[in-house]
Amino acid sequence: MSNPVPLPESEIERVVRRALREDLGSGDVTTNWIIPADQTSQAIIIAKAEGVIAGLEVARAVFRLVDPRITFEPVVGDGAAVKPRDLVARLAGPTRGLLSGERVALNFMQRLSGTASMARAYSQAIAGTRAVVLDTRKTTPGLRLLEKYAVRMGGGQNHRIGLYDMVLIKDNHIQAAGSITAAVQRVKAKNRKRLPIEVEVRTLPELEEALGLGVDRILLDNMDCAQMRQAVEVAAGRTPLEASGNVTLQNIRQVAETGVDYISSGALTHSVKALDLSLDFV
Repeated sequence: MSNPVPLPESEIERVVRRALREDLGSGDVTTNWIIPADQTSQAIIIAKAEGVIAGLEVARAVFRLVDPRITFEPVVGDGAAVKPRDLVARLAGPTRGLLSGERVALNFMQRLSGTASMARAYSQAIAGTRAVVLDTRKTTPGLRLLEKYAVRMGGGQNHRIGLYDMVLIKDNHIQAAGSITAAVQRVKAKNRKRLPIEVEVRTLPELEEALGLGVDRILLDNMDCAQMRQAVEVAAGRTPLEASGNVTLQNIRQVAETGVDYISSGALTHSVKALDLSLDFV
């Protein structure tokens, strides 16, 4: 339900400054002891594998903060599909800055491009169905907004960003409250901001209960495809349904064909293989 605007510059700068402090510390001794301060170079970033690019503005921020004299010129945009040897960006400027910023910039771009590539694969796997791929809160601590941005670049959509922008009543909430109805009633009594409300259910009787409560979405937790098809029939379009739990690239098509509206998968952000990218001097 949450699908925020493009990544804010303030968030990019926050995470980049922290990453640079971690890597540079008191200075890049190898580079500074080998490379003259006045030396300049040109470099390129190329793809070494097939995938989807994300994180160009993050990489630009890395080099800007390392040395503002470095120019960073993207050749493709975030969301672009690339194959091995495709040119991604051109850089020029002080050699020391290019070398000192290389690893942090590539770390960000490889991770985010891997996330975008995963989202693209999941989205393509369910093309032609009504379902939409969603991410989860299973993100790298401190990098959530970046990773959720990458999901969007791959063609997925964002679920809630955190615990503050949407209500998701899960099994432990329900157990603590005593019932689905009690949990929803308590939320509605305090939901002055009218945040969207989603309820997790595990059985068809729980689904029936949730359908009568006027919530915005119902999450079908770890149901098999047969149960999900039944749930779609029972809901009959009254409330959007989200499938979640044990969703993989291998089974997502089957899940989508049950007729659910959304499919969420933590794998989009927690099981990502970084896209192989390289910075080469030219």
